Amino acid sequence: MSTTIIIPTCNAAEHLPYLLEKLKSQTIGRCELIIVDSASEDETVEIALSHQVAVISIARSEFDHGATRSLGARQAKGDTLVYLTQDALPYNQYAIENIIKPLKCDRSVGAAFGRQLASPGASVLAEHLRLFNYPDTSRLTTLDDRDTCGIKTAFLSNSFAAYRKSVLEEIGYFKSGLVFGEDTHAGARILLKGYKIAYVAEAMALHSHNYTIGQDFRRYFNMGAFHKAENWLLKEFGKPEGQAFKYIMSGIRFLSKRRKLNLFPEFMLRIIAKYVGYKLGKLKEQKGPFFR
Repeated sequence: MSTTIIIPTCNAAEHLPYLLEKLKSQTIGRCELIIVDSASEDETVEIALSHQVAVISIARSEFDHGATRSLGARQAKGDTLVYLTQDALPYNQYAIENIIKPLKCDRSVGAAFGRQLASPGASVLAEHLRLFNYPDTSRLTTLDDRDTCGIKTAFLSNSFAAYRKSVLEEIGYFKSGLVFGEDTHAGARILLKGYKIAYVAEAMALHSHNYTIGQDFRRYFNMGAFHKAENWLLKEFGKPEGQAFKYIMSGIRFLSKRRKLNLFPEFMLRIIAKYVGYKLGKLKEQKGPFFR
């Protein structure tokens, strides 16, 4: 199987040299690399070209989470498409080899996503969020898992994910016009086509954010608006609220183990902000812009 790595960028000069060096050291060897750049005002394009990387340039106003990634996919020559964000750094030289392995070994696997670890400088709460969402055990997900996992059955993250190109073509690539969740939207359609999604704990990348409480609120507002606009996801897979209790208990255990119970009030305040944001997002009319 041939592989193409696709990275959307915008003013990525801070991250890109390290990311490209990491990609050069991967055990997979030579593969196609495409950057889709949204009118960067720094040296992003120059850095990419100096590393002999193909660059597709688009206007900043044309960026769309789904359409931009679909543009890269249509240009790609590889059978397997690996997506990274500009601030996601492969953890070791085996990251790309490991994330495409399920696609090479099992034709029923349509997509895979890797384990995201907290980046250096991540806050304690950001570290816990990564550990909760990305455990150390790999798994295969099928449509049958929706009875126990709900909407999380379709979860995957384009910060570090791989897709069989033929399967992306089969579902019509990523949906455009979504301010959030183009990866989960694609994951749901992949499962409904009868394919599996692999979570590959051995494929690791450093990627996390120290969001403010306000940013948490806006992110979950967008998630709520996404779920309202794509209500079929909840009808097909179930609601996400069942994860809240697991997350709270996991957070209490994590903070206790780290002797950081002083962060518990902030932890709970963030949960409240996320809950309120999500509920308000689900009330939003579709006219007008989302939070960005």
